Amino acid sequence: MKKVLTEQPLAYWEEKSYMMVIPKEEDDNIFKSGMEGLLSSKEFEVKDTNFGESGSISLKIVYKNQEYEVGIYSGGICVPEYYLYRSFLFTEEEKNSILNAKKAITIFMKFGSNAKESYHLQLKLALTLIPNLIGVMDESAEKMLPARWVRMAALSNVLPSANDLFNVHAVNGKDNKVWLHTHGLCRCGITELEILESDREHYQQHYNLIMTYAMFLVDKNGEFNPEKASAYIGRLINGYPVVVTCLPWVEGILEYKKLKMGNAKDRKNGHNSKTSIIFLYTSEENEKNGVLSKVSIYDELWGDNPLFFFSNEETNRMKSLAKERFSYVIEEFKNKDNKILLKIGLPLKDKKNFEHIWFELLEIKGDKFKARLTQEPYDISDIHTGYEAWYTLKDITDWIIYTKEFAVNPSNAYLLEK
Repeated sequence: MKKVLTEQPLAYWEEKSYMMVIPKEEDDNIFKSGMEGLLSSKEFEVKDTNFGESGSISLKIVYKNQEYEVGIYSGGICVPEYYLYRSFLFTEEEKNSILNAKKAITIFMKFGSNAKESYHLQLKLALTLIPNLIGVMDESAEKMLPARWVRMAALSNVLPSANDLFNVHAVNGKDNKVWLHTHGLCRCGITELEILESDREHYQQHYNLIMTYAMFLVDKNGEFNPEKASAYIGRLINGYPVVVTCLPWVEGILEYKKLKMGNAKDRKNGHNSKTSIIFLYTSEENEKNGVLSKVSIYDELWGDNPLFFFSNEETNRMKSLAKERFSYVIEEFKNKDNKILLKIGLPLKDKKNFEHIWFELLEIKGDKFKARLTQEPYDISDIHTGYEAWYTLKDITDWIIYTKEFAVNPSNAYLLEK
């Protein structure tokens, strides 16, 4: 008799969002001073406060007309060293301080109707509670957040990106196999995602696919059921559309024979709750008939530059953040050793939609910028690589500063903070 696979209940860090804030000084009075900051904050309203016998605190907080129940407690911490090599860059001083930390203040909360607003609030709570922090361990997403990034994100008028709310892990196995899976999506009220049977040659393209799909689901904010609908999220080098869907792992795993990574045995202690495996529809007929294809079916068609789409919400968010932090571009352009790229929104023929494409910054005059096109457009036929023109801040949707040390964009502009 074939064993029936069962989806397990959510773990505590999946049901709610858990962040561990590491203070610079291990002060016994940190709760008292932190609570004073929370109660006096103009960012949110603390409606109710209950102190537990174990020293924990329960709060009711109103933020943007929504009420949240927040828990806070003090305890020990031991940060896994590999957390410091995911998503963010840390100085050696930051690494040593974080790895040697023994205490942390944990803030946990259930996300509200808008996951990005909820995440933003949690960052604000962390910074308000512990202004002099050295980092935040996002337990739900299994990654470490630098203090400089937390401070910049919490104080920003722009919401964090959807990709800040989760992490994608790539687990290497035998025979060149790679298992990609997310952490952090369950707290957003949506399923975690996986790609099975990836490999070391193609996992970067698969990584981009799972990132794009996860961001799409976060931005849909619960208005899209990934297990009942498909999403057009990209285009291959031959112009073929990338249409994705997913199945709960207990069903999707049955599409794989002799699975070496991510099988039922590998899920005894995790990746066995609300997580789904990504599949593709390769034609309208297959979509209509529910004929699934594995992600690997496109492995020879990704090329060097497949096109993945951002949602309109993410595009607008990126544009707002690029404007908010454009002062970094102006300052770093003074250093002639830096190379700076600007992403410009070029109007299409319908005048309603835009193609966002990279230019190199050549000159700044007041509020105007001269830039040179660095790549061939997809949908605009009358301009080509090398085309030069003048633009203004309203045309810019993103930017990258290439310094001798690292590449800086609006999301990681914390790297330029001393």
